Amino acid sequence: MNAIKDSIKSGRTVVGTTVTPNVDVSILADAGYDFLLFDTQHSAWEIKQLQPSIQTMRGKQAAPLVRVAANQAYQICFALDAGARGIVVPMVNTSAEAEAAVRACRYFPLGNRSNAGVRGEWGEFKNYRDYLDTVNNELVIVPMIETNQSLENLDAIASVPGVDVLLIGPSDLSIELGVPLDYSCDTYQRALDKIAAAAAKRGIAAGIQNGLSGIKR
Repeated sequence: MNAIKDSIKSGRTVVGTTVTPNVDVSILADAGYDFLLFDTQHSAWEIKQLQPSIQTMRGKQAAPLVRVAANQAYQICFALDAGARGIVVPMVNTSAEAEAAVRACRYFPLGNRSNAGVRGEWGEFKNYRDYLDTVNNELVIVPMIETNQSLENLDAIASVPGVDVLLIGPSDLSIELGVPLDYSCDTYQRALDKIAAAAAKRGIAAGIQNGLSGIKR
């Protein structure tokens, strides 16, 4: 139902790129990427304007992922209603914040996402409950690890049911570590190792966003 989630679970490295509003998304969606990231935190995308671009990706190879501007249920709901197959949530610092993000992504009984009819490319179903359960199970949910507090709570965040990837925000994390943009230094590299180990311990993936975003186990 969601090829990118299947790939992540299998341990294959998946690679995507960030798209901007002036790019022909339909062409990039068949350019060999596993996903295209619509970034509503640090780019000109407005979350309520995503649907037309995401719809042009129907039947294409790449999955649409959306980074919301903040861990807020209404923003996550807008992104999912536009057709996102994965949600990236910035600045997730605790397990409670990760749980809130997961609940906002999922329909009852696993979450509190408001229903607005069938949204996104999920297939055909015999009944509506099957659609709801499919979305709950197949959506990719990605908290970002960007702060010292999140490093302290890595295991708790990675343990939250529904979390698929721990995604490193490299610039913010390096600034928090006191080594701004010094990605080769030992302090930063040790933090990456810690994140990768926490993800591996819980059987989920670790990834990093840096121009091209790679996600790997």
